[in-house]
Amino acid sequence: MTIMRRGKGLSLRRRVPQRYRPVEPRTEIWLSLHTDSETIASQKAPRIWHEQIEAWEAKLAGDSAEAEARHAAARRLAEVRGYRYLTADKVASLPRSALLERVEEVARRGADPSEASALLGGEAEPPITVSRALELYWGFARDLVLNKSPDQLRRWRNPRIKAVKTFIDVIGDKPLAQITRDDMLAFREFWLNRIEEEGVKPNSANKDLTHLGGVLRMVVEKKKLAIVLPLGGLALKEGDKAQRLPFSDGWIRDRLLAPGALDGMNDQERCILQVVINTGMRPSEVAALRSTEIALDVAVPHLSLQPIGRELKSASARRVIPLLGIALAAMRAFP
Repeated sequence: MTIMRRGKGLSLRRRVPQRYRPVEPRTEIWLSLHTDSETIASQKAPRIWHEQIEAWEAKLAGDSAEAEARHAAARRLAEVRGYRYLTADKVASLPRSALLERVEEVARRGADPSEASALLGGEAEPPITVSRALELYWGFARDLVLNKSPDQLRRWRNPRIKAVKTFIDVIGDKPLAQITRDDMLAFREFWLNRIEEEGVKPNSANKDLTHLGGVLRMVVEKKKLAIVLPLGGLALKEGDKAQRLPFSDGWIRDRLLAPGALDGMNDQERCILQVVINTGMRPSEVAALRSTEIALDVAVPHLSLQPIGRELKSASARRVIPLLGIALAAMRAFP
């Protein structure tokens, strides 16, 4: 970031990132900082640059959305006219009779530009970038989230958002068709370096690779793109998973349930933990319980976990759990 004097005031001078070349013809940009004080200029420069980035992003989003809308409209119109939409180069390679049929159809309808675009391939499909792929993915993956609660949906979305953001930070927001094997190996190398230098677990890298691949593959499939994504053979070896050791009865009594040990929690948090201790349930399962799943005034008090307002993690998660001890006391506090 270079701050330079231009005329009587100071300006920020920076190269235009490659990502914004479609909406910014200049290769270098000067942004006035509206001050002649170097101290004030250095304070204002990051904010001014951030605002410029936001303006470019808005233009990119507008251009992309408009181009996609035009392309979708052309496809629909071609179908209405009884033709399969083809790009201009494919129209040009049609047999002469098929090509003339399309040209005559356009002429018959008064050479309307929209008709010409639809039948002669005038609207090229805009390239789908990685960030745009994520936006499209949410719509394509609706069937995967039908039974999730709002919190489950949040926890399902966040890892995919993270994976895409990390890829863009490392490789860039490239069109899907331009993602190369070298890009994917560089992304894998980024994670390998983090594992070696920061102690990050290979499982974290593999989750990012899995979520990124899932997003990109679905978009390529649903959009019927002629793209072969170079996503194979990237997983990192995880090794044997460490076995989780159980808490001893004594440790639970002397530490978790010691007088005052849970005073930092509110009543509901404390009761959730007490149910977890005695039942082995997931905290999220306890927090999501509905009254219809809780049976206390019966011979054997119990919980009957059902997919009510949420999606259970697996088929075995639908189960009946007897209540006793601190778990029963906790549930009686919140029946």
